[in-house]
Amino acid sequence: MARYAWSVLLLLLGSLWFLWACVFTVDRSEFVYLTTLGAHAATYDGASPREAGLHFRWPWPVQDVRRVDRRLQVLELPGIEQLTRDAQRDAIDRTLTIDAYMLWRVADGQGVDRLLRAAGGLDEARQLLAQRLGGELGAACGKLQIDDLINAKEPERVRRERDKLRANLMEALGKPALEQYGVEVVDIRLRRVSYPGQVRQAIFDRIISERERKAAEYQSQGEQEAAKIRADADREIGQMRGKAEAEAVRMKGQSEAEADRVRNEAQQKDPAFYTFLRKLEEYQRVLGDGKSTLLLSTHRELFDSLLNPPAPGAKPPAASPPAGGGK
Repeated sequence: MARYAWSVLLLLLGSLWFLWACVFTVDRSEFVYLTTLGAHAATYDGASPREAGLHFRWPWPVQDVRRVDRRLQVLELPGIEQLTRDAQRDAIDRTLTIDAYMLWRVADGQGVDRLLRAAGGLDEARQLLAQRLGGELGAACGKLQIDDLINAKEPERVRRERDKLRANLMEALGKPALEQYGVEVVDIRLRRVSYPGQVRQAIFDRIISERERKAAEYQSQGEQEAAKIRADADREIGQMRGKAEAEAVRMKGQSEAEADRVRNEAQQKDPAFYTFLRKLEEYQRVLGDGKSTLLLSTHRELFDSLLNPPAPGAKPPAASPPAGGGK
């Protein structure tokens, strides 16, 4: 009884394994390449609703299944140094480092058969395409000038030459890749174009020197502009000072004229008192500095004017006759 149970269990397990080995699925993102004893038997395209899903086959080693991704593939070409052409001397010009990439995919079911026969798989096909792309890119760059790929002054020229380079690479790689490897080249682009690392530092130094020169020019222009502003300000200040001094002279003349008019009117109203004030001013000028000492008698005219000032409205005293002039 135990042997019978074990036999049934083994038979059941063997049936499950045989059923699992005979079943395979086809995903929408892949091709399935079915071989019978190593020979191609069928190719299933997951994008087709009729071919996607569950399928049956004979277990290995009678039939084998290989899966190939049908989605878009990206081939990154690492930066490689390419030579450009000197059109004037018809010789090799400077070297550029170019990074490029290519978008490709397996074309169809027949392309899967060519891919597996010619390359063996996607990884092998990627290596072969990278070699072909590098060779074609080097040959195409050898016909271009360095200004066709790097030119800050003529960006339209760079865009035009890059579009032409892309078209040439697509033409050179598209048909051969489809016929030989069964893959469709969707697009080829240049990611970056730069100078090699050994000359990049020299370029940076030249850029720094150029920026320093421009900074010196800007500083010189600023100093010239500042000097011009200062000169204009000094000229305006001189003009304003001249106008102010002329106005001051004019106002001073007017004030002196007004003062003379007031003095004349005052003298006409009370000549004696005005004469007395003028004498006081003269005495103040002589005695007010504190440096002069005068020894005078109290009978001098100075003390007469101080002790007996003229009354308002009095006539000015007559001038004394000169000494020894009369009888």
